[in-house]
Amino acid sequence: MRHLLTPQDFSVEELEDLFVLADDIENNSAKYSHICDGKKLATLFYEPSTRTRLSHETAMINLGGSVIGFPSGNVSSATKGESVADTIRVISCFADIAAIRHPKEGAAAVAAAYSSIPIINAGDGGHQHPTQTLLDMQTIRRLKGRLSDMTIGICGDLKFGRTVHSLVEAMSRYEGISFVFISPQELRMPDYVTDILHDRGIDYEEVTKLEDAIPKLDVLYMTRVQKERFFNEEDYIRLKDFYILDEKKLAAAKPDCYILHPLPRVNEIAPEVDNDPRAAYFLQVKYGVLVRMAVILTLLERN
Repeated sequence: MRHLLTPQDFSVEELEDLFVLADDIENNSAKYSHICDGKKLATLFYEPSTRTRLSHETAMINLGGSVIGFPSGNVSSATKGESVADTIRVISCFADIAAIRHPKEGAAAVAAAYSSIPIINAGDGGHQHPTQTLLDMQTIRRLKGRLSDMTIGICGDLKFGRTVHSLVEAMSRYEGISFVFISPQELRMPDYVTDILHDRGIDYEEVTKLEDAIPKLDVLYMTRVQKERFFNEEDYIRLKDFYILDEKKLAAAKPDCYILHPLPRVNEIAPEVDNDPRAAYFLQVKYGVLVRMAVILTLLERN
């Protein structure tokens, strides 16, 4: 059974095939509008979501399929104590493929171990968020024309940010990639991520000031400080506005340094930046549907 639990589940060559498929879906949508007729996607979201859940559901509907599932754990049998393993056994009787989001790291892997249908990890705790990574990569690929030979800056909550953990791990497989990690000391990139870079001989630096990093970047990936990952309110309040990207700071960036963000945005990107042609975070949402259509098709075809 083939699943998507981390971006590493697809080789670089398989990722390129997936991105080419997403391109074809964008250019020839009618060809794919009934390809999943009679198929069902289950969205099992134990944690709140807007973009990820609706994007998966829109992707399946655009392919001609239908959707079942639940939008939060408190409206599922999890409130009665049902395990993820038992839930996925049940869902496997109803659906052809499932996307699961869960606050606990490793929950998607547990689901995959007990599932008889393909599982898409839609985010597990602070660990991985592979479909977000794939849409981030497709956005970079389409805007920059490549996935190699660039410096990527990642700013904000690098400790708890599953989107950035996935992105760094995936992009480190490409030639000529280097990273600049921009964060306060308390929210530095975890060792397990930097260890991967050490093992692969990937250059990276860690800085505290956003202004110091901007001029050298080809892509700037902003993230919010995630209130739901903090154990106390005081630490969150102290760090939540540590970085705010505005037009003044962006003036020092390259003309083709694109700004990405997984959303939702809170205060870390000023609204004035939305009108800058380098702002690509709403374009990411568009590519999210296309990439998830490609993921659904790829997993259904290989199982």
